[in-house]
Amino acid sequence: MEEPRPTHVDLAAAFEDSGVREVLEELDRTLIGLAPVKSRIRETAALLLVDQARRRMGLATGAPTLHMSFTGNPGTGKTTVALKMADLLHRLGYVRKGHLVTVTRDDLVGQYIGHTAPKTKEVLKKAMGGALFIDEAYYLYRPENERDYGQEAIEILLQVMENNRDDLVVILAGYADRMDRFFASNPGFRSRIAHHIEFPDYGDAELLTIAERMLDQQNYRLDEAARRAMSEYIPARRGQPHFANARSIRNALDRARLRQANRLFNEARGPIDADTLSTITEADLRSSRVFRGGLDVDRATGQAGASQAAE
Repeated sequence: MEEPRPTHVDLAAAFEDSGVREVLEELDRTLIGLAPVKSRIRETAALLLVDQARRRMGLATGAPTLHMSFTGNPGTGKTTVALKMADLLHRLGYVRKGHLVTVTRDDLVGQYIGHTAPKTKEVLKKAMGGALFIDEAYYLYRPENERDYGQEAIEILLQVMENNRDDLVVILAGYADRMDRFFASNPGFRSRIAHHIEFPDYGDAELLTIAERMLDQQNYRLDEAARRAMSEYIPARRGQPHFANARSIRNALDRARLRQANRLFNEARGPIDADTLSTITEADLRSSRVFRGGLDVDRATGQAGASQAAE
């Protein structure tokens, strides 16, 4: 005999039982700032909790559309939020596994006839039961190249997004203006994306906090003079090409640690203590080309510090 449907639901209890609070609190701990993004994640969680309640009461039919678009500049936390979103969807029972598969065009599009379909289908197979994060998704579509195979990958993705939306969430990510043009050229994607979340750039104070947190995680710290230098470095670097928010800060700190190591190696005349080994000084930062009006360059690669790689 079928159990009677409930006539009332306690949303607060459902929230606590779901484990969503834990995900949201971890998101707050993990990411500095991003208030509008966190607000949208909470709103989405509330929507799904209400949808669950409606299902139990027989008021909802069909799975909600959960495919998403994350727009913003590099280094604003899109991949981190995608990871948390996959976890949240798993806790709420909307995906079976809760894992995240991150890809770019090269993982989906082949280089010759018959190559794209198996590549795309293999990626989708790995992502089933979780979320698929496609960074710089607009590169899938290259209308200027009539021999490009990106359109084939797009058609397969659209079909799976429609037919398997109860077992896979697709998150498209990239610069806002390029994503707008991509959606305009591919209306099938726009019609399947239910949630559009914009990631703002970090402020200077937020980036300084991010820098200190990154160093703390590696048991380093800035002394007071270095902290002042870092607060000057951030707006100076922001004004240069290819600035990538937290990613550029991470790269700058990597170079500062390299300079610190060389300074200690060259200056040491005897045993040094843990505090000295863990302290980034003003000199380690002021040596950056940014303070001389140049672009901070990674000497190991010869490339600008703000990498354009996937987050």
